Amino acid sequence: MSTTSPFTERDVSEFFDRTTRTYLSFWDSEGVLHTGYFADDADSDYPAAADRTSDVLAADARIDATANVLDVGCGCGNFLLRLAERTGCRGEGLDLSIERVRFAQGRLAERGDGLRLAFRHGSATALPYADGTFTHVVSQDALFLVPEKPRSHAELLRVLVPGGVLAFSDFLQPKPEIGDAARRHVYDRVRWNSGYSLDGYRRALEAAGFVDVTARSLDAHLRQTYRVLGRTARERAAGTDDEAARTWIRDFADSCDEIQAAIDRGEFGWGMFVARRPA
Repeated sequence: MSTTSPFTERDVSEFFDRTTRTYLSFWDSEGVLHTGYFADDADSDYPAAADRTSDVLAADARIDATANVLDVGCGCGNFLLRLAERTGCRGEGLDLSIERVRFAQGRLAERGDGLRLAFRHGSATALPYADGTFTHVVSQDALFLVPEKPRSHAELLRVLVPGGVLAFSDFLQPKPEIGDAARRHVYDRVRWNSGYSLDGYRRALEAAGFVDVTARSLDAHLRQTYRVLGRTARERAAGTDDEAARTWIRDFADSCDEIQAAIDRGEFGWGMFVARRPA
């Protein structure tokens, strides 16, 4: 993985603060903005696939009512809200984007009667929690954005109880060299510097002190996500009267095509990981 970091945490937070409302207006007004786990190649139900991602990850982590969960890069809060509603767990969500944290706090206020949750603004490289606070740390498609990845891994380990579980999905950089199109449409678009391959990610977690690390590729689901989102974007663009919004949505649809091509070239991937802090 390259150590060059042209983008900083501030770049990432400013980008998501600026684009959150746009994504909500076009992608999903409820704030579900992550990759879907599709039933098969014919499945085009994005909301159901996104929920399935959350459910698969929760099952892998074995989260139940006894769990105290930290969701790092919680975004708009949907994953943690779903976990609490389905399992009765308690937890906190943390995100670099204050706009997404505010949205999550609003969703909690609307739906949170009896839910033992909180959302706050903060960085994965300096988690505002004492050692051994959480039984589980989870994340969906967020840790790839951290410029100082080894530092964030150390923090994730630190806040887990001995024997605690880390379970997350994340985007991958399967090969060291990335072409100009993938750099423009995948990496620079969201202020992503560089990432790990599937095996590289496993080694990085082990180097941080995690044990029992498992990893599996979900590239087929990633490609299906952007195929479905691209088609949806074109349909919505056709029904949008505002010229600026229509142009933005069409550009996003074109990016979805480029993203699928990057996946086919092995320049972009998606994986799911489970690891444990030593007991």
